Amino acid sequence: MGSLMIIGGAEDRTDNMEVLKKFIELSGGEDQPLVVLTAASTVPEKIWEMYQGAFNALHAHKVRHLPMADRAAAEDEELAHAIATAKGIFITGGDQKRLMTIIGGTRCGNALRQAWRENGACLAGTSAGASGMCTHMMAEGHADLAPEKGAARLAAGLGFVPRVVIDQHFAQRHRINRLLSVVTQSPFLLGAGIDENTALVVHQSDGLEVVGEGCVTVVDCRDARTNIVDIPAGEVPHIFGARLHLLPAGACFRREGELTDFIDYLTKEH
Repeated sequence: MGSLMIIGGAEDRTDNMEVLKKFIELSGGEDQPLVVLTAASTVPEKIWEMYQGAFNALHAHKVRHLPMADRAAAEDEELAHAIATAKGIFITGGDQKRLMTIIGGTRCGNALRQAWRENGACLAGTSAGASGMCTHMMAEGHADLAPEKGAARLAAGLGFVPRVVIDQHFAQRHRINRLLSVVTQSPFLLGAGIDENTALVVHQSDGLEVVGEGCVTVVDCRDARTNIVDIPAGEVPHIFGARLHLLPAGACFRREGELTDFIDYLTKEH
């Protein structure tokens, strides 16, 4: 089983490119076959041009763009084979709902799991691609000034990470209230907010690390006390006892202490 790389969006593609370098490393190096999926975007060629330049600058020349404009393309046997045999798969940003509408439950969607589980590939997603990694996906929402009941809506994702919901562009777009809104109302889930140019790297064998320049914020409301079930939609709930963990870039974590459950959810084979 390979690694998961969950990126908060806006990763550096021109200067140090630490996040993209890590993706290439986890994929086995610059000589390994890599594929870029742009299904989340309405301007796939423009997105591919950006990543093609970045990967070329990092001397990764066995990179192939797999455009998928609709579900018919996502059922293409040749494209599915290219995914299943790749050592690194990079899912770009755009709209996670579009991504799931095109790829969810298709031959290419199944090939993602085959590559990750059977071929040891690194599966990376940035922005919308990051949100789509989980079983429960942040589909849309707002909560600019305070957490609000019903401020965000969940949908089904690709299912690589259970019991965690990802929010991206986290610090830059001030999304702590949005994530609190979701996790307070669905305490079965843990929330992970990932900053821009920052990646949460999940090593299936022994834990996780944070790469880039920002932080990952983990929100845990399993033991919180709240009145959210008793208030109307749009109102701000009382929240007592919510726990937040801050995981800065450069840190590595194993199964111990406060993060044991979070790491178990991220690394559980399913």
